[in-house]
Amino acid sequence: MSLRLWDERVVPRLTDLSLRSHEVGELREVACAGLTGRVLEIGFGSGLNVRWYPPEVTGVTAIEPSDLGWRLSERRRDRTTLPVERAGLDGQHLDLPDASHDSALVTFSLCTIPDPVLALREARRVVRPGGRLHVLEHGLAPDESVRRWQRRLEPVQRAIAGGCHLTRDVPAMVAEAGWHVLEVQQEYLPGPAASRPWTYGYRLLAD
Repeated sequence: MSLRLWDERVVPRLTDLSLRSHEVGELREVACAGLTGRVLEIGFGSGLNVRWYPPEVTGVTAIEPSDLGWRLSERRRDRTTLPVERAGLDGQHLDLPDASHDSALVTFSLCTIPDPVLALREARRVVRPGGRLHVLEHGLAPDESVRRWQRRLEPVQRAIAGGCHLTRDVPAMVAEAGWHVLEVQQEYLPGPAASRPWTYGYRLLAD
């Protein structure tokens, strides 16, 4: 199977399977808390956040590059009364008006976007003044021993996981894009020490 077919046909299914655990669901619930109004979701994927949208959300604009990912989300979209509209494939270039959304949500997507700072700047443009950005992401660990493994493993990770990076500094990227970071929670997900290159996570809120 070619790398392109792997990315198109296999990676979205693997992502859905690996990120729908109970533990990750609890993190999604926390990350989605406080979303209001019209929400821009960059990296909608298979719709794993849909069940966690709070009642204050009135609609979702989904940016999702994978047609298979969008098809996998159909069952979850059908379970909600919220309107969910797919409005683009590339978070780096949003065909949306300035200040047209109340909140933005990004979960486990900044790792694969080629220029995540550009995507975060686009979200900053599209979200109204005073609106907030909610982020749940994995990335650069604080321990040098883990970072060394992240750097070693990243080329393989990018090849087999749709371009996923292990060494991105999420809070730094959010600040560089012009957001004001309000809260950051950082921790390893539960699991064996050998999993730590993949499981250092950030929950972040910015305006």
